[in-house]
Amino acid sequence: MSEALVVIPTYNEKENIERIIRTVFALHSDYHVLIVDDNSPDGTQEIVKHLQGEYEHKLFLLPRAGKQGLGTAYLAGFSWALERNYQFIFEMDADFSHDPKDLELLYKTCKEEQFGMAIGSRYVKGVNVVNWPMSRVLLSYFASRYVRIILRIPVEDTTAGFVCFRREVLEKMNFKKIRFVGYAFQIEMKFITHKLGFKIKEVPVIFTDRTLGTSKMSSGIINEAVFGVLKLKLRSLLRRHQ
Repeated sequence: MSEALVVIPTYNEKENIERIIRTVFALHSDYHVLIVDDNSPDGTQEIVKHLQGEYEHKLFLLPRAGKQGLGTAYLAGFSWALERNYQFIFEMDADFSHDPKDLELLYKTCKEEQFGMAIGSRYVKGVNVVNWPMSRVLLSYFASRYVRIILRIPVEDTTAGFVCFRREVLEKMNFKKIRFVGYAFQIEMKFITHKLGFKIKEVPVIFTDRTLGTSKMSSGIINEAVFGVLKLKLRSLLRRHQ
């Protein structure tokens, strides 16, 4: 039984899903993989089911009825992992924007260095982003700076979605109180981890924009992140004064 589970949410990732699964299983460490699929109409689930015969007891599928948001997909995966006693739980995209080889860096940071959260960071050492237009790089970078200033959390890449959690961190969270489902979800998870008193470390990685499939970025997701930060700050202040 592996102690490490990689949670990968998917929606229409048939071009990437087999290669990302095989790449994770080819790594030195022993990982299990959970695909949380939101009823992809392109056949993503069928590919995963076929591969389950090859990776028995290592590859798992959690199908959902439809698109319910990135945050709820991860929370479903986290609950699944906690029920099965995994000690290290990862967030990773299916589209190779996160290099699976960097899982080893995050794993080592949480397991050997005892950090509660390890973040694959684009901005902890300069700006490490490939294939993004400059406008998007600037938007993402300054959004992270904005979040850091407003929430006062010691994280440079606050919207990063490449993360490892120690089990204890997720166990202390009340998933029912997590409000956001888009990029603000990533901010909220880091904010809660910090407020709970766990140590966070950013590990420099190179983020490469997807070359296959379709981006899930939308203006609604960006707006949620911007205004969600203010809501998180307000809720935090209200709790402090209650």
